[in-house]
Amino acid sequence: MTEHAALGLQGQIWITAGERSIGGHGRMQLLALIDELGSISKAAKNMKMSYKAAWDAVDHMNNLAGESLVSRTTGGKGGGSTKLTARGRQLIDNFMRIEQAHQAFLAQLSEQAGGMADDLLMLRRLSMKTSARNQFYGKVLQVEKGAVNDAVELEVTGGYRIWATVTCESTQALGLASGVETFALIKASSIILAADGDNLRLSARNQLTGTISRLQKGAVNSEVVITLAGEQTVAAIVTNDSVTALGLAEGKQATAVFKASSVILATPL
Repeated sequence: MTEHAALGLQGQIWITAGERSIGGHGRMQLLALIDELGSISKAAKNMKMSYKAAWDAVDHMNNLAGESLVSRTTGGKGGGSTKLTARGRQLIDNFMRIEQAHQAFLAQLSEQAGGMADDLLMLRRLSMKTSARNQFYGKVLQVEKGAVNDAVELEVTGGYRIWATVTCESTQALGLASGVETFALIKASSIILAADGDNLRLSARNQLTGTISRLQKGAVNSEVVITLAGEQTVAAIVTNDSVTALGLAEGKQATAVFKASSVILATPL
């Protein structure tokens, strides 16, 4: 029902000393440029950094590393230079090896991420908490505009159509339009049941027919669960007298009937 862009995985390596960060790819690149150019000012210019910001970064790395990574010579014919210490070059070499291994690891994981979009969407739906017994996920097919209320038609899992009546303000606030992912919530107490074989003409816009898969009686009321095509279920709370009068029992067909005004719509964040 829903199309997703291909997902990939990305990540970066950071070097830490205790709980403090020495740096990641950016600072390692700065060290590599200092080693290549022999000048911190040229390295800073190459990275579009200020001279002060570059030295602040170098001082930070030197201090946290516990030993000098960059050394500076002054005087001489060339006016001095900046270069990496042996420890600084070793750090860059090791970082490059680790980063290559890290990127290879991410590439391997990305190859297995084909179905990740659907899984993430499902987890987001499963994490939603609501008191409504019946929750259907689908997409808006159309919105029929009205002066005060709008009629919204959804297609939910299993190919069923559900209509909801909401205020025009709600339509705008939820961003309801064709193709928008939406949840339809219906209280079990708002469901009316019709037994298989009942030849009724009903004004209620929503009518879902399936097979009774569970019937649990209480002192006064019973919970009746109907399984629809695609293993969707809809639950209704009816009186025990209604269960008897309609001849409801597990394995028999029944139709769940509810008004469009009984449907509450929600959209994922």
